[in-house]
Amino acid sequence: MIVETDAPYLAPKPYRGKRNEPAYVAHTAEVLAETIGVTTEEIANLTTENAFRIFSKMPRL
Repeated sequence: MIVETDAPYLAPKPYRGKRNEPAYVAHTAEVLAETIGVTTEEIANLTTENAFRIFSKMPRL
């Protein structure tokens, strides 16, 4: 699972009507965490590790 912003005209609910932007992905992660019953930190850790698996050449900083 990863969280991304590939829908430029479908911003999360509090920003509906505005152009979507990468800064809103944190809100999407919060809603996802609430929906599946985990913390936002758990979502952040899970999606970060998945991104490193998917993009294996991406350096860890």
